[in-house]
Amino acid sequence: MSRDNPPSDTPRPDRRDRLYKEAAETLGPALARLARAVERDPDRARDLEQDIHLALWRSLDSFAGDCALATWTYRVAHNVAASHAARGARAAPLVGLDAITEAPASDNPEHAADAALTLDRLYALIARLTPADRSVMLLYLEGVDARQTGEITGLSANHIGVKVHRLKALLARRFHAGDQP
Repeated sequence: MSRDNPPSDTPRPDRRDRLYKEAAETLGPALARLARAVERDPDRARDLEQDIHLALWRSLDSFAGDCALATWTYRVAHNVAASHAARGARAAPLVGLDAITEAPASDNPEHAADAALTLDRLYALIARLTPADRSVMLLYLEGVDARQTGEITGLSANHIGVKVHRLKALLARRFHAGDQP
């Protein structure tokens, strides 16, 4: 084989960089929210986000296209975040929603404050879920479908659908009962 045509199993940095750029541009905000949902401390959340991006970039040499790039990206992010949590790196509880996303803009400051408090309560309740359930719910909130969530978490799409339904019902009950985090 000539030097101009490396073997097909040789990593191609240009391909990896192109795939990384595509994943980072389309899913970067979701990866940042995931890092902030797993790690309350802003500096450690940034470190986790960087770890996710590094792991994603490194993993793209082995990306064969057997699944969507988004599925691959979420799987890598999920695994890095799960390892981070398992190492006990999370010393404080997860952040409230106001640190994860901005509350909807409103001309009425009372409405905006009420919406922010509502979202804060919801995310605080999500933070109390088990890590596996929290991952499923966060992926659901990111708009990831049951099939992709199943590929990311290793659960079946049907199981994800049932889990999301039950988690939504549980969160609604806790929310309406006034459970405080």
